[in-house]
Amino acid sequence: MITRLRSLTTRWTAFVPVLSVVLLALTWSRDLPGAVVAVVTLVLAGAVLAAVHHAEVVAHRVGEPFGSLVLAIAVTVIEVALIVTLMADGGDKSATLARDTVFAAVMITCNGIVGLCLLVASLRHGTAIFNPEGTGAALATVATLATLSLVLPTFTTSKPGPEFSSVQLTFAALSSLILYGLFVATQTVRHRDYFLPITRQGEVITADAHADAPSARTALISLSLLGLALIGVVGLAKAVSPTIESGVESAGLGHAVVGVIIAMLVLLPETIAALRSARRDRVQTSLNLALGSAMASIGLTIPAVALATIWLSGPLVLGLGATHMLLLALTVVVSSLTVVCPAAPHPSRAGCTW
Repeated sequence: MITRLRSLTTRWTAFVPVLSVVLLALTWSRDLPGAVVAVVTLVLAGAVLAAVHHAEVVAHRVGEPFGSLVLAIAVTVIEVALIVTLMADGGDKSATLARDTVFAAVMITCNGIVGLCLLVASLRHGTAIFNPEGTGAALATVATLATLSLVLPTFTTSKPGPEFSSVQLTFAALSSLILYGLFVATQTVRHRDYFLPITRQGEVITADAHADAPSARTALISLSLLGLALIGVVGLAKAVSPTIESGVESAGLGHAVVGVIIAMLVLLPETIAALRSARRDRVQTSLNLALGSAMASIGLTIPAVALATIWLSGPLVLGLGATHMLLLALTVVVSSLTVVCPAAPHPSRAGCTW
């Protein structure tokens, strides 16, 4: 019976990503009636769950902290493609699209995903235990990238408005890539142990003791299906966005809410994967996923959009307003206090209690 259930699970996680891409091809750039929207939403939810499953298979094969990079980079690459496509079609109306998307991703990951993971781990295990060295380094990189790409344009004077000049945009793009590359090198080579999950005694967990790693063939198949599932998630989220937009307008909410909702849909795979790690008392893995997603969203999106401006027409507005800068500053302060939380007595770990 258990074998049959496992076989059924394997079948649906392999079938749904393919179905999501087929459905995306059938519904792309079309007005969808209510019944079709319901079907698309159902397949979208299935693609999210399938993406989580395949991401965990790949992560289990390559091990931490490499596994946390898989989903973060995959989602970000597809997100960049979606942003560039929308900017190409939107003209001047999409001038703030990259800024709004990146800012929403940073706020959702640093506040929403991190907060939920700490809450889940604390409620289930009493204290959320993580490595302050690795988490602090990730947070510092996110804060630096956000300041360079989203805050600095507001105060430059080379162009009117919160925009970079061509030279400034090139510098920001190269700096973002270098910072992201240096962090990845730190995470995967020089100080890999800082980003591994730890026990409540402060010992590094180097392998999953509950199951053997999947074979290379299984990992490659899951990696391919993960890519299909992520394409389906992003594409189907775009397909249902007109319906979401109509609902937001009917509710009298601001147009920016649409971007937040779509960003939440795109980040669902990482959110679920991070929460599942938190439930298993692997809080460091959860934080790697959350902060790594925020970092990749800035460090890869800004350079890609900067490169795309070579052939895209229209302005590129990156600078945040005063309200959003205040929210970003508050996020950095609260996150810093969380990282240095003194609840754990062991000097090589940190913990937060709810």
